[in-house]
Amino acid sequence: MSIWFKNNINLEDLKGIESNTIHELIGIEVTELTDNSISGKMPIDHRTKQPAGILHGGASVVLAEGLGSIASNLIIDQSRFYAVGQNVNASHIRPGVKGFANGTATPIHIGRRSHLWEIKITNDEGKLICISRLTMAILPKE
Repeated sequence: MSIWFKNNINLEDLKGIESNTIHELIGIEVTELTDNSISGKMPIDHRTKQPAGILHGGASVVLAEGLGSIASNLIIDQSRFYAVGQNVNASHIRPGVKGFANGTATPIHIGRRSHLWEIKITNDEGKLICISRLTMAILPKE
């Protein structure tokens, strides 16, 4: 059973969601939508590296919060509510050096007023780069 508000949502429906956002600026794109997760990738390049030549931890957090935020907004009735990040943390496990940072957000808790996500970010070899937790507040529209 799908967690998404619209039962028939698919990856094609998310085309352009990154437009005019930080996601577009640093090359994040959504790559997969399953019944209970969302995945995306971000290039490890001049836009996302720190001066030491490895993936910037802040870029990993942007990927994590971006995926969780999109996911929370896909769960709720957007005509009545909106979801915003309330807390994010990240543990950086190993440096990202080349290729892509690939993230997958899966829910830990889906409540009426908050959602909690776990986001695992791996390199192209499937090795863990970062693990993050994101709390999203679900707020009513005025």
